Amino acid sequence: MPSPLRVLLVAEESAGLQTLNKLLTGPHELVGVLASPTHQSKSATVWNVAQKHGITVWPAEHVRDPAFAEQITERHVDLLLNVHSLYVIKGPLIAACRIGAYNMHPGPLPHYAGLNVPSWAIYNGETQHAVTIHEMTPEIDAGTIAYESRMPIEPTETGFSLMAKCIRAGVPLIEQLLEAAAQGADAIPRIPQDFSRRRYFGRKAPNAGQIEWDWAAADVVNHVRAGDYAPFVSPWGFPETRLGANVIGIVKAERTGQPHDGMSPGTVGESTDRGIFVAAADEWVLVRKVRMDDRNRNAADVLTPGQLLRAAAPAMIPS
Repeated sequence: MPSPLRVLLVAEESAGLQTLNKLLTGPHELVGVLASPTHQSKSATVWNVAQKHGITVWPAEHVRDPAFAEQITERHVDLLLNVHSLYVIKGPLIAACRIGAYNMHPGPLPHYAGLNVPSWAIYNGETQHAVTIHEMTPEIDAGTIAYESRMPIEPTETGFSLMAKCIRAGVPLIEQLLEAAAQGADAIPRIPQDFSRRRYFGRKAPNAGQIEWDWAAADVVNHVRAGDYAPFVSPWGFPETRLGANVIGIVKAERTGQPHDGMSPGTVGESTDRGIFVAAADEWVLVRKVRMDDRNRNAADVLTPGQLLRAAAPAMIPS
């Protein structure tokens, strides 16, 4: 018979809150939760919901403290779940859990390890993505894979919509992990990663966050979509361009499929009721929304036909 598990949850954001709610209504014992403290907030954060239900909570940075790992050993934790945590969990805490520690990673491993990988996948022009549940080791995103769920990247996908897809597909995988772990550690799949295919992506936005208008239109629009987390704050910010001395963020843009007659990249063309055209290397891009003076504005209200947009940094080819 499956045995209830003693679970420690390290979590943030929507994915962490959904996982917390599953644990609160499930058969397993939630030993405690580590999250960012939000004492003054009335919103449904991981910290607040855990406190409301009488669950012991600790500040998330405790995951780096060897003394806290000793405390967890004394509490006989079976399984640690890491769901969108903001901190790197150190080896002693991983080792303190009888069965181990598992992470929900919003990307396919090993070729999308690291940070902000839904955005990187869109930026790189991928058409498929995945969310992965993997065993945690001292090296980031390097443990064996337990479960994976794949999904398409639609042509209009944004960083936010792809992250939301990962959460929707990832929480059921956490439930699968719990069901397997309750049968015993050997019931959890452990698929080794092929490290010859590993790519690790960092926190910073590509190309220093700059739009290069001599890129193909697909690359320009992919950069814009990748940084689009509306209505939430983007981890990359909006990709930027320069109009004279002014820096403008490109908030919404789309491909047109309409070639231009050899216009210089960055040239502003005609406006429509949906936005204004800007020349990329191969076709017009329809720029719909821009950010200027700390607010979003209709692009046609800011840009004028004949103007020339330029990047503020030397051109780099997307990888």
